[in-house]
Amino acid sequence: MAENSMTDSRVALVTGANKGIGLAIARGLGARGFRVAVGARDEDRREAAVQGLRADGVDAFGVALDVNSVRSAGAAATAIEAEAGRLDVLVNNAGIAGRVEEGVQDPTMLEVEALRTVMETNVYGALRVTNAMLPLLERSPAPRIVNMSSTMGSLALHTGPLLAAYASSKTMLNALTVHYARRFAQTPIIVNSACPGYVATDFTGHAAPRTPEQGAAIALHLATLPDDGPRGGFFDEEGPIPW
Repeated sequence: MAENSMTDSRVALVTGANKGIGLAIARGLGARGFRVAVGARDEDRREAAVQGLRADGVDAFGVALDVNSVRSAGAAATAIEAEAGRLDVLVNNAGIAGRVEEGVQDPTMLEVEALRTVMETNVYGALRVTNAMLPLLERSPAPRIVNMSSTMGSLALHTGPLLAAYASSKTMLNALTVHYARRFAQTPIIVNSACPGYVATDFTGHAAPRTPEQGAAIALHLATLPDDGPRGGFFDEEGPIPW
């Protein structure tokens, strides 16, 4: 799975890019020659991320984006078209863990509303943003969509603590990835899921062994796949993940 080096003047949108893995993905894409749209809901954090990326030499610009809003996703697409005129890569990185009680989300104690809240961002959010960006992506000669998932969503591996809401959302996101890949099987649009591993971020209380840059590596790989790259798969740095 060799990476495509033809990234000159290409444009990428990373959701939830104001910190953690999302910010590392944005920085990595910038280093590969992409112009990067930093999608984030909070204006101050979004602008701080943009300024930090620019200080690192990345051609970055901010895009107001609340993945929980269809209107916001549509407005973000309009803003990207006005600012950059195109979109070549979408990384659906924005996500939440949901409420955790004593380190777990016990399915026998899980309220429907708690599950719905996690799905709203992790699954429906990716759906909203992807569909809003499709008109722009379809103009690209080599469009790529990367959905940031987790091995915790694998039906085969059963990894990590018991997080019934979060893990289930990633299982559904993987299924959605497969169906997007099927839908675009005869087009240049390549869609895959990525697992960044156990990364030191706010999500993990910065207690994990991997850096955001290490977590970003698989997303960068999938975002720059050649035209004959895999479709509808679930990958980490070591290759395909059973799920």
